[in-house]
Amino acid sequence: MKRRSRREFLGTASAGAVGAAVSAASYGRALGANERIGIGLIGCGSRGVGALMAGVHKHDKAQNVEFVAVADPWRPARERAAALAKEWYGREPKQSVSYRDVVALKEVDAVMIASCDHQHTTHLEAAAKAKKDVYIEKPLAMTLESLKAACDAAREAGIVIQNGTQLRSTPAFTGCRELFRTGVLGRVSRIEQCRNGSRPYWYAWMKAAKEEDVDWREFLMDRPMRPFNPVQFTGWYGFREFSDGPVPGLGSHFIDLVHYITGAKFPASVVCHGGTFTWKDEHGFTCPDHVEATWVYPEGFLVHYSTNFGNGGGNSFRIFGEHGVMNMVDWNRPVVSGEGAVEKGRLDKEAPVAPVECPDHFLDWLQCLRSRKAPNAGLEAGYQHAVAVIMAMRAFDTGRRQVYDPARREIREG
Repeated sequence: MKRRSRREFLGTASAGAVGAAVSAASYGRALGANERIGIGLIGCGSRGVGALMAGVHKHDKAQNVEFVAVADPWRPARERAAALAKEWYGREPKQSVSYRDVVALKEVDAVMIASCDHQHTTHLEAAAKAKKDVYIEKPLAMTLESLKAACDAAREAGIVIQNGTQLRSTPAFTGCRELFRTGVLGRVSRIEQCRNGSRPYWYAWMKAAKEEDVDWREFLMDRPMRPFNPVQFTGWYGFREFSDGPVPGLGSHFIDLVHYITGAKFPASVVCHGGTFTWKDEHGFTCPDHVEATWVYPEGFLVHYSTNFGNGGGNSFRIFGEHGVMNMVDWNRPVVSGEGAVEKGRLDKEAPVAPVECPDHFLDWLQCLRSRKAPNAGLEAGYQHAVAVIMAMRAFDTGRRQVYDPARREIREG
């Protein structure tokens, strides 16, 4: 039998096989139940502190973990995270401008990456090469080349990775997955989400920032140098250099749930269109405020995502099958019904989907740091959602349909 390369393996292996491989490769790194796990935070913005640090803090005593280092190119954000860690643990964490210092620390066993989108794969690859376990925010990558390099490094290192697609670790959506597996909807033809708002989310992130408080070069990373710009620095979500807008920013959650609920892995093709139609102003944001992406999956259904940031109405999240609809627009109370059924009578009137209890996303990751099992949103899940959104943005930029070859790990026009 021909031996597959690790590149071929990552592109074609099942989730279970990848999980088993990661667990086996990292078994020797397992920490004892009484050993403290030191965590380093890379990216101390609102997401890093308000979501990641706060999410771990709920479990830090029971799981014997502690934030021992923080890194951010913005001094006020870095100091705020450090002050919070000292308040919780009674010790000063080490502060750094650069991620490089954090991954080099012996006392850091794992890192949580809440940096800007254009920095994710650089930070992941550095952590993997330092053999640090990782929790990383979505989208995992902005380019296919950086995605493959980072994921190859992570698999080779055998680290535990949890992607920040936390919706799959909720009782409601886990219940949707279990019900979907029963075949209650019959043959599924379309899955859609419309996630709208009255204005783009990046406006809310803009803050006052002083040049003397920022390591501008560290923020830009591999992007071209230019004079300090506080709007680009704090409102980076709205600029294509640093983020690709709603499809990867919000749609990655949707695509990840499509994969989680249905068991699909990679789309076969995608088309994508959009632009800035409402929010044209002095800030010069380059991410689209309206966008639509449509993927076709080899399992035989179409997946559609759209964002309208000119009007907050019309939100939806539904799976359409021949026997009825699973409606998940209320994330906390999804329902299933026979609405629009091809064959009437298979489903009764609207009924709630029964939740399935599970560990929250942070607890799942913390437990896996010791067990060395693959977390709920492990390496393969992040790779899959990233491929889908990268395909979509290539279609957006080129105006041409994009197809994916999982065996070759290639995206091309087709």
